[in-house]
Order: sequence, then C-alpha cells, then structure tokens
Amino acid sequence: MAQALRIAVIGVGRIGLQHAQVVKDQPAVAELVLADNDPARAAQAAAELGAEYCGVDEAFQATDGVVIATPTSTHAELLLKAAAAKVPTFCEKPIALDVPTTRSVIAAVKAGGAQVQLGFQRRFDAGYVAARAALRAGELGELRRAHMLTCDPQPPSPDFVPNSGGIFKDCGIHDVDALRWVSGHEVVEVFAYGANRGAAFFAESGDVDEAAALLKLDDDTLATLQLSRYNGAGYDVRMEIAGTAGSRAVGLDAHTALVSAEPGVTFPDGQPHPAFYPRFHAAYTAELAAFVRVAAGEITSPALVDDALEALYVCEALGVSYTERRPVRVDEIRAQ
Repeated sequence: MAQALRIAVIGVGRIGLQHAQVVKDQPAVAELVLADNDPARAAQAAAELGAEYCGVDEAFQATDGVVIATPTSTHAELLLKAAAAKVPTFCEKPIALDVPTTRSVIAAVKAGGAQVQLGFQRRFDAGYVAARAALRAGELGELRRAHMLTCDPQPPSPDFVPNSGGIFKDCGIHDVDALRWVSGHEVVEVFAYGANRGAAFFAESGDVDEAAALLKLDDDTLATLQLSRYNGAGYDVRMEIAGTAGSRAVGLDAHTALVSAEPGVTFPDGQPHPAFYPRFHAAYTAELAAFVRVAAGEITSPALVDDALEALYVCEALGVSYTERRPVRVDEIRAQ
C-alpha cells in the first residue's frame, strides 16, 4: 500500500472527531484534512489533531478519499458531490431518510464509478464476524431464530430527534444490516410496536423511545428486535442466533449491561459500556482501516450502497407497521 494517502473527514462533531483520529493513525495516511460547515470548528479540530482544514467543497478536491461524518440530513448532498468528484467515500448510515432520495443518490454513485463504503461498523465487530463464520461453517445447523437489541443508556438531545429519521432508521438500521449480513437472508415481513415512556420530545417529533418488532426472513427464520432510549444499566447491543445444532451470542462479555438474578453468579463482572463508541471502538477502527484500503484501490467496498437501500426498506416497513398497526411486507416498500 502506498504510504501517502490524503484523506478528508467532513464533520468534526463527536463521531467525526473520533473517526478523524482513527484515520490519522492509519500508516497509509500521510495527510489528514478536516472540513465542517463551521470553519472555525474545523480549524480548531485541525489544530488539536495536527491536521489541515479546508472548506467542505474543497474536501472533495485533491484527496484520495473522503469520510462523511456529518448529520444524516446532509449525507445525500455530500455523496452527490463525492460522486461528481469521483472520489472514494466512506459515509455514515443512512444515505438518506427516504427511499426516493436514496435511490437517486445510489444511481449517481454508480454512474460516478468511485467506491462508496457505508458505515455499518457491526460488520467489523469481532463477535458479529465470529457468529457469521460459525453459521456459514455449519456449526449452528439450520438457522431458526435470532434476537437483537440496541439500547442506549440515555436519550439523545432533543434537537437530534426531529431529523434522526426515528428510532427504527436511527438505531434499528444497524441491527437490520447485521441480521442480513450474519444470516445471509433478506427480511420479507415485519410487525412493530412502539411506546412513549420518556421525554415529550420523542412523541412531539412523531418518534418513540421504546420499540419491539418481529421480523420474518425469506427462509421463515423468525427474528426479534428491541430498541430503547432509556437503558439505565448501560449501553447494551447484542445479537443471539440459534439453529438446530448450536447457538452464538454477540456482545455477551464482561461489559454486558446485565445483572444476573441467579444466586452466586457474578458474570458479567465488568463495567458496562457507557456509549456506542467505546463499545464499537475496535469495529470503527477496523472499518476505517478497510476504507483506507478501499481508497488505495486495494479492495472493493465491504458495505455497499445497495446494502444501505435494503436496510432502509426494512426500516421503512417497520415504521409503517408501527404507524398503521399491521404486518408489512418489505416488498410493499420496495415497490413504491
């Protein structure tokens, strides 16, 4: 790999700064450039990281790759600019919050020809990788059921929720992609419930702070999904898959946000993860290292724009199911 890549990170908020540090630490990256819609914030971040800074539009010029870590509402516009510049791009999920916009961006990306990698970091988490490998190797037999959960220890800020796309697209989309990737099957039908038990701003934005859903795969495997904004025990993300010959649990370690009710059982005995980045730090590092290889032309994208669209179809179906209180076939969304 050439040791002289120039990579730009657009967006220097919480996750953008974390990503920027990871990118800077990659041996193949010689120059890190930061950009933000607030130039002063970009300049300050650049000074702290020993990087350069530039305007957002400039970030697509004279760079070998671009990392988009901006608010969701800006992803589509920035991906269109990346496609026009024909620069390899990493983009946090989702591409957009609606299907038509996502499809139009995907068309532009494919016409542009440059590689795009979506930020589905669970594909790089050691537990998900091991569960997928065990299933593929036949160690679990025939897959029969799966259970997934993503539970935040505290709710996001009130100004985040109105533009987040709701709990299914914001939180559940990672579980949906992980289910597709681990199982190798597509979700064909969903039924979802939601509840408002916490702050009023969730309901005011048409969102919920608790959700549960049943997802049916194309081989009749049944999966359950639970999402929460109020998991006081800590940040808890897990996936369990079980088949006719065995099972695997992802995220079941000393830091799992659980306390056993069984007498004498002390596991798990570590501190629960406080937030998503500590939980998935190794996965974020691995996915950005992979993107650097994508930018260098060594590998193709391990998380395609088409994967983002398929996950969005399922999350749209979950939202319709919750709103209309009925089972929803994913093909109903796909056909729109």
